[in-house]
Amino acid sequence: MPYTEELKNLIKAVEKTRPQRLARKKQGEEFPRMSLDEVEAILKKYHPDYKEEGRRELKVGPSKGYQIAQEFADLLEAWSRINPDKIDLSRVDIETDVLIIGGGGAGTAAALLAEQNGARVIVATKLRHGDANTMMAEGGIQAATKIEKDSACLHYLDTLGGGHFKNEPELVHTLVTQAPEILRWLEGLGVMFDKFPDGRLHTLLGGGTSRKRMHSCGDITGIEIMRDIRDEARNRENITVLEFAPAIELVLNEHGHCAGAILYNLETEEYSVVKARATILATGGCGRLHIQGFMTTNHYGATADGIVLGYRAGLKLKLLHTVQYHPTGVVYPEQLEGILVTEKFRGAGANLVNIGGEQFVNEREPRDVESAAIIRECLERGKGVPTPTEKLGVWLDSPMIDTLMGEGAVEREFPGKFIVYQRFGIDISKEPMLIYPTLHYQNGGLEYNARGETSVPGLFIAGEVSGGVHGENRLIGNSLLDVLVFGRVAGESAADYAKDKARDGGLSLQHVEDYHRELEKSGIVTDRVTPILLPDYANPEVRERQLTARHAEK
Repeated sequence: MPYTEELKNLIKAVEKTRPQRLARKKQGEEFPRMSLDEVEAILKKYHPDYKEEGRRELKVGPSKGYQIAQEFADLLEAWSRINPDKIDLSRVDIETDVLIIGGGGAGTAAALLAEQNGARVIVATKLRHGDANTMMAEGGIQAATKIEKDSACLHYLDTLGGGHFKNEPELVHTLVTQAPEILRWLEGLGVMFDKFPDGRLHTLLGGGTSRKRMHSCGDITGIEIMRDIRDEARNRENITVLEFAPAIELVLNEHGHCAGAILYNLETEEYSVVKARATILATGGCGRLHIQGFMTTNHYGATADGIVLGYRAGLKLKLLHTVQYHPTGVVYPEQLEGILVTEKFRGAGANLVNIGGEQFVNEREPRDVESAAIIRECLERGKGVPTPTEKLGVWLDSPMIDTLMGEGAVEREFPGKFIVYQRFGIDISKEPMLIYPTLHYQNGGLEYNARGETSVPGLFIAGEVSGGVHGENRLIGNSLLDVLVFGRVAGESAADYAKDKARDGGLSLQHVEDYHRELEKSGIVTDRVTPILLPDYANPEVRERQLTARHAEK
């Protein structure tokens, strides 16, 4: 729906201050950045990650005692969807060299490199091939391609600083040094990046970055990248994609090595055993857990399945106490609630302003700082903009971009968002967007190294399910880079492992039985089963009358 009359009246305050704000921006004057002390203070007081009441210590597993969000703890302190005694592991349904669990950017990149290195590959994906957070990524991908102004060293320092220096240095080194090659690889596959008329790559600044190194494809960068790598994978002879077939448990062998997984067919409700010489977890993020009740940018299947599978198999958690709330998620119209409004808008010059049309934060602060500032403005200072459903937000003044970059720039640079808003009668080149922080990214995950290896031989991970490369806060453009860099790394490592290092042995689900015993010993009483696979948005009153058993036989 278009803006209500009440909201249109509030927009007048934004329009009133816009000329002065534009004049300052044209003169190179920006809202002051926060000092390190101010950053620390605002994060501790307002960022959701720092709320003690939203977290608890784990009672089971290899990271027992680690304090994480209750929603994650609920996932891990739960029963398997299967009774191990009722799965016949002697009947193997499918055999392959490399099994990849997840068909998003990381899984697809891994498939391409594994196949390129001689492996037969199966990609098992929960929904359709490409239904993943990679498709939801809008802003761009970072890479230091302009060596006359930028370098991998500067990209490295920006990434460490953005992650509050909690990143694993070896992982960051791999990320930033391989970034230019990723851009060349993508262009070779046909990805159409934004360019100047002379053919040079167009780049923008992002929050927390010191150079313009964010490369984009309008505001649908993830869709464009996924389109190309998915098409490439579907045309490779030795890559087979199984859709609507999520993994519900990893399979180990008598040596303790990962030897495949149990898949569940969402259509027929059949279970199947896949035996693999190497396995890659690339299951993505967690947005549909709605941590601390936040709306989310994530796709429908983002339920942190890989965290459950890897943890039960013995992998430790890394930095999972922190998740990312993107500063700018749609809060009105309600039909678009939670959808990402790319940081590229702020990189192009749009200010964040409160109900009075006042700037209150530099729009290029790192994402966690920006989110905390918006939350403070709305909840403490009382300067949020009320929606018809009594939610709060602030204005992202997108019409500034046409003034700064020329008429038509908003429609040209942000075609996806322009069209989406247009459907609701809102022209974002003339009216600002109403936004509020939205759950966006799983900063932490499972422990791994720069070769994609884990502590379980034969098990590799890549993408958002992993933890360490982004520290406690991810910078814009490093997620698409992460899934492609470490997807390719994991694919190559898994193919090499399958060829030269894999040890055959009897298949086992003993680790699941051991985990169940640990649950019982810990005194946890629950009928929860995980992975949950898909979110449950049923009305609680309806749920009370759903008599079908919602837990597995134990």
